[in-house]
Amino acid sequence: MAMKGRGMARASGSIINAIVSGRGCSFGIDLKTWADVEINDSGRIDIRIEDNENEDKYLVHRCVSQVLDAYAPEQMYGAKVVTRSEIPMSRGLKSSSAAANAAIRATLDAMDVDIDPLEALRIGTRASRDAGLSKTGAFDDACASWFGGICITDNSSEALLRRGRFNNDYRIIIHVPRQRVRKRDIPLHRISAWSEIMEHAFGMAISRDYLRAMMLNSLCISAALDLDQEVSMNALVHGASAAGFTGTGPSTIILVKENRVEDFLNLFECRDGDLRVVDLYNGED
Repeated sequence: MAMKGRGMARASGSIINAIVSGRGCSFGIDLKTWADVEINDSGRIDIRIEDNENEDKYLVHRCVSQVLDAYAPEQMYGAKVVTRSEIPMSRGLKSSSAAANAAIRATLDAMDVDIDPLEALRIGTRASRDAGLSKTGAFDDACASWFGGICITDNSSEALLRRGRFNNDYRIIIHVPRQRVRKRDIPLHRISAWSEIMEHAFGMAISRDYLRAMMLNSLCISAALDLDQEVSMNALVHGASAAGFTGTGPSTIILVKENRVEDFLNLFECRDGDLRVVDLYNGED
């Protein structure tokens, strides 16, 4: 017996980090993660992460096992899972949320089960908390990865409060440093000290003032974690509409008007890391 399925999900970027209040805002980015799942009778879940075999597999394992337990509780199913991704890991681009979403979609596809997307997302966010990858479950990141566009959420109640979108005339330029940031290393007490200002930024996002909300959020994160704002400042000086850290860094997301991208790249300089020019994902497919 073998049932096969495939799933795909995308990266996302932060407008408001939910780590303080449990309420967040994220948007979809067109960088992809894929998962292939083959369900079998082995009773064992084997996972291979292409090009990153040393990465922790617990989150994907938990997502697949939760779907199997929920929708085939009487069976002793196992699975072979293969994932691959173009999303840099541990850089603030929500690679974990994308991996969870892709694995859940692939497992549901293999079982030929159709469920409410929000319920599927809750499987992944609870697995993320179990894995210690997110204090809040990153429901905002998961929603933006799944649905695309801008998603404002209450992560504590796993509620999608509002959806929106950036104009299609923006392109995303991502500065990806070489270093990684692991969630377990984040000093939450320092970020919490900025809670009042981050609440103000959340109010701006609710009012659809997304660009300024994103930059105010980034200023709070950089101050709390002592992150250098040089990339953001350089981007703004050279014509970006907005720039700021995503997640808790270290990547910086820069929004530039489509007709200014070429000129921007000719002027913009960064000392380390890579630049990627990618599209927004607004949920068209």
